[in-house]
Amino acid sequence: MNILIIEDDIPAAEAMARGLMDGGHACVHAPDGESGLATARAQDFDVIIVDRMLPKILGIDLVETLRREGDQTPVLFLSALGEIHDRVSGLKAGGDDYLVKPYAFAELIARVEALSRRGDMGSVVTQLKVGDLEMDLIGRTVQRQGQEIDLQHREFQLLEFMMRHAGQAVTRTMLLEKVWAYHFDPQTNVIDVHVSRLRSKIDKGFERPMLQTVRGAGYRLDA
Repeated sequence: MNILIIEDDIPAAEAMARGLMDGGHACVHAPDGESGLATARAQDFDVIIVDRMLPKILGIDLVETLRREGDQTPVLFLSALGEIHDRVSGLKAGGDDYLVKPYAFAELIARVEALSRRGDMGSVVTQLKVGDLEMDLIGRTVQRQGQEIDLQHREFQLLEFMMRHAGQAVTRTMLLEKVWAYHFDPQTNVIDVHVSRLRSKIDKGFERPMLQTVRGAGYRLDA
């Protein structure tokens, strides 16, 4: 992978780069938001690692600018700010993941590799199909047996995640982290409520139900 590190703490950036390069990755370092934005514009990267608090241009502003310009390179925010509202604001700004300092380097590597896989998938997949259920990711439409299904934004996100993991049991915790993008109490019933609504829309009136409850585990979408 080719990774851009935008970090004003030079020793921390150098240590991060050494670890990533030891794992076989190429790294470019930018010490502030202004040079980071220029580097991101000038080269193609598989993942960008951005410190949230940067001189010249803040990390959030940098990412928002890239997204407005159409750059969809996966972004991992690093920050000492770890409250829920901090993580949410970073993700809403266009970040794909958020890691709080201090962090374990093994977790950083795992998250970077996961983002790279997500970026590869997102660059080629525009439609999902599970049995007779079809989703157009560009047009944001869903059909089953040719019949259009009207979904709310969160229902669409929930179904997209389950279609990408069709045939697999997905837990409530997975759905909360990947669809809602931050952590709720895993005992909350928000997942059950949304799954119930989604099930009524994609299964009601069709011969075979697709959205199944996996007792003790979570849910599974199965053709």
